[in-house]
Amino acid sequence: MKRLGEIINLPKINDPRGNLTVAEQLKDVPFSIKRAYWVYDVPGGESRGGHAHKRLKQLVIALSGSFHVTLDDGKTRETYLMNHPWQGLLIDTGIWRTLDDFSSGAVCLVLASELFDEDDYIYEYEDFLKYKANV
Repeated sequence: MKRLGEIINLPKINDPRGNLTVAEQLKDVPFSIKRAYWVYDVPGGESRGGHAHKRLKQLVIALSGSFHVTLDDGKTRETYLMNHPWQGLLIDTGIWRTLDDFSSGAVCLVLASELFDEDDYIYEYEDFLKYKANV
């Protein structure tokens, strides 16, 4: 069975002075990175995401702390615990995503394949289901 997301292990360089992880486009990340953003200071009980994209792909990384990412293709739901800064969750197009259960101090980095485009977003779940039925 094909998973909705894919955990990618990024290169981790162990060093007694502190570890280092790198993410290079088209090498470690399977797309050109056109935008990066991060989410932090999420109040307890709040969630982020709650939308899908028509064209954009993402790699979601927990730089600090932990959070859950729930992916939904309209038929199946899978939840991933993100808590290692050397791992990213690859999210393809046409997948509904919700991020929640942020630990105190959690920082979520998102590497995106496209620049921001409001028309690429599907914000309502019912619209998402209609979109999935027609692709």
